Amino acid sequence: MILHDLLRYAYQALAAQRLRSLLTALGVVVGIIAVILLTAIGEGIHRYVVSEFSQFGTNLLGIHPGKNATFGMSGASINAVRPLTLADSDAVARLEHVKAVVPNVQGNVQVEFATHERRCNVFGVGPDLPEVWSIPVGTGRFLPDDDQRAARPFAVLGAKLHKELFANANPLGQRIRIGGDRYRVVGVMQSKGQMLGFDLDDTIFIPVGKALEMFNREGLMEITVLYDAEISVQQITRSVTQRLIERHGREDFSLITQEQMLTTLDSILGVLTLAVGALGGISLAVGAVGILTIMTIAVSERVAEIGLLRALGAERRQVLRLFLCEAVALSGSGGMAGVAIGVLLVQLLRALVPKLPLDLNWRYIAASWGVSLIIGLLAGVLPAIRAARLDPQEALRGE
Repeated sequence: MILHDLLRYAYQALAAQRLRSLLTALGVVVGIIAVILLTAIGEGIHRYVVSEFSQFGTNLLGIHPGKNATFGMSGASINAVRPLTLADSDAVARLEHVKAVVPNVQGNVQVEFATHERRCNVFGVGPDLPEVWSIPVGTGRFLPDDDQRAARPFAVLGAKLHKELFANANPLGQRIRIGGDRYRVVGVMQSKGQMLGFDLDDTIFIPVGKALEMFNREGLMEITVLYDAEISVQQITRSVTQRLIERHGREDFSLITQEQMLTTLDSILGVLTLAVGALGGISLAVGAVGILTIMTIAVSERVAEIGLLRALGAERRQVLRLFLCEAVALSGSGGMAGVAIGVLLVQLLRALVPKLPLDLNWRYIAASWGVSLIIGLLAGVLPAIRAARLDPQEALRGE
């Protein structure tokens, strides 16, 4: 038999038992749909989280106080960690290939204007924040380039906070109270939206020196460095490390690059997508059991047919191929139907729930369909071998 004849014979045999074949293929269909939906959710979350972290750019370097590595030292040495200061920030800003730096202190305080009150996040930052964080100013201007140790009490509102305190009124020049101190509004930022549930629009920006006083802190929480895109991460990391060691006497700080964060996130979320895809693959395993059961029953029911084929000259390998072809046709058809339905469901969910992060991962889709073929092949091996080993005379006599 040529391949065309094998396929036609296999589909005729499956068509003769339509309901049974349909129910058997349904297990594969459900398995494929589960894989597509779960991997679409995993891939959607993957891309969403990476895009959220990428919105500030990739040539960023974060400096944090304290060393994130553990050494065999006495616990008393923890208290000797030198905080990051505004002088450290200025020293890093003078390095070659450093475009801008943003010293950062964060807290949560009460903001008041007239009869309106709202508790929100306050960022004490430097004047280069719009460039470093890629948040443009919508109205007015950002904080001026003052000496941060004696900065003027100016404030810049996030887009949402502006609406909450002033509605549609112009806030520029107005006096507001932040944590008990009076500040003059000099600008409003454009809407940036949320990042991993943190609303960047419901914030207020004040000079970092004022924030250090407000929160009674000695040091900065972070220094964000924006460096030239053509410079390698290793080169800028070496320069910053050397400069801060010169100032601190030892490496009592940690450097985290945006590239490292994205790489770590990518690997973690990739494992998550693979894990949810494996959960969907359990349904495919159930489908394999169904195919094995049905093919075993088919061999028992078609003993006379097998005997007749052998009596007419069909060789054992041809009988083996015939039953293997039936199993593969059953799983392959179920796989194609599952792919079509799964892709359709993902598109439908995108239309109905636009905020749900869904992205089709065609590698997993192709892999799931390939696995369905392999499942059909493996599930059909034992029944096919049993059919091929039947003696034609015994098969005809048994019928």
